[in-house]
Amino acid sequence: MKKTEAQSKTFETQLAALEKIVRELERGDLPLEQSLKLFEDGVKLSRECQERLNQAERRIEILLRDSEGRPVLSAFDEEEARGFAVTGEDEAGDDENVF
Repeated sequence: MKKTEAQSKTFETQLAALEKIVRELERGDLPLEQSLKLFEDGVKLSRECQERLNQAERRIEILLRDSEGRPVLSAFDEEEARGFAVTGEDEAGDDENVF
């Protein structure tokens, strides 16, 4: 797949294709050559997905810089993240807007 073709597919599409390849390989009933081809395709998709995730992480790091351009880091609170996903707002009610 050419770079422009890979970029035209969404991350979710590529991830779904990778999951399909994994399921097919896990069945274990494919001929060797077909298994190798699927494995190669899976490695390529995996690398493309990882690169997209790396790019997204870099974009987020840029967005989360302080006024002097230094990255702002904070500990990840899994319980808080789950509460946010369910309720849509910070449980403590002290939502600090960075804008």
